[in-house]
Amino acid sequence: MNEMTQLERLRAEIPRPGPADLQAQEDRLLAAIADPPPVRLSRSGERPRAVRRLGLSLAAGMAVVAVAAGILVVAGDTELDAPPVLHVMPVKAETVLKRAAENAGRFPELHPKPGQFLIFESQTMDTVEVNDAGGHSRYLSRSKRKVWLPVEGDSTGGFIEGEGLSPSAYPGWPIPPVARESLGRSGPEKLADFDERVEYLRTDYAYLSRLPTDPAKMYQHLYTGLSHGARADADAWQRVGGMLTEAYLPAAQRAALFRAAAAIPGVTTVGEAVDAAGRTGVAAARTEPALGIREEYIFDRKTYRYLGVRRVVTDAVRAKAPVGSVLTSSALLKVSVADHAPVEQ
Repeated sequence: MNEMTQLERLRAEIPRPGPADLQAQEDRLLAAIADPPPVRLSRSGERPRAVRRLGLSLAAGMAVVAVAAGILVVAGDTELDAPPVLHVMPVKAETVLKRAAENAGRFPELHPKPGQFLIFESQTMDTVEVNDAGGHSRYLSRSKRKVWLPVEGDSTGGFIEGEGLSPSAYPGWPIPPVARESLGRSGPEKLADFDERVEYLRTDYAYLSRLPTDPAKMYQHLYTGLSHGARADADAWQRVGGMLTEAYLPAAQRAALFRAAAAIPGVTTVGEAVDAAGRTGVAAARTEPALGIREEYIFDRKTYRYLGVRRVVTDAVRAKAPVGSVLTSSALLKVSVADHAPVEQ
């Protein structure tokens, strides 16, 4: 019997923790990190030995939980001198996004090439606020849009074509006359230029197609530059939407994104949600209490193909609209590839 055999037998005598035990250990460790005990220095300026041992055991415990779950994630900080922030991808995951991940590879795949354009056709509804001679007003603007975005992500190379639809009333407000001024077709025209985004916020195909296919590493990507807490979780959830709205990922990256998003704290399931085109599906959602808004990513009930996104009021006082009101929504109708940009009108 060699040393490795003895070690393996010794390890076999130790019962493996179950998922519930791992989750409990993770919760305790994260709570300790979020609210560490005060550290008192000795007269020599050194940390007491007991404190140093506590820090070591805490780090070791975190390593045990992370290795056992196989999901340790490190997100870089925006400041170069700051240490990286540890993000452990939770074991618990939301159901709709898990099923969307399982079905990600079942749809026809696009393979856009450099120099080509991805075309996104969608229907949208957005809240508009107006201050003019008639006073302050609100309404819901509705439109169809067709957007051409270059595969390489050139910030000045996109085009848009739109069609204004009949507006809807914002809850509790009459539709102002100005709301009907944008009806009809417009474009194609060049998209307004925008400042270059930091690398990790890019949503062009050339960048998204290079993202990791491992869910834990995708989870790390969603939290890049973020700290811990509800604000970081809300920002990570917003980044998921940025990678789904007028953006296209290969199936492997799409599945990783859905699995990573399913593990963001606070994500729940909504049994029924309707997108801007009137299609009914199920949704994965997360509520932002400070805004009184729940943001829902909607999927087809049978195929789990992504349909669109909507924002629903959960707090009437904070959102200044009745609970259940839909303030913005979109429906992704079609994604295709073109060799050339459209001719401007």
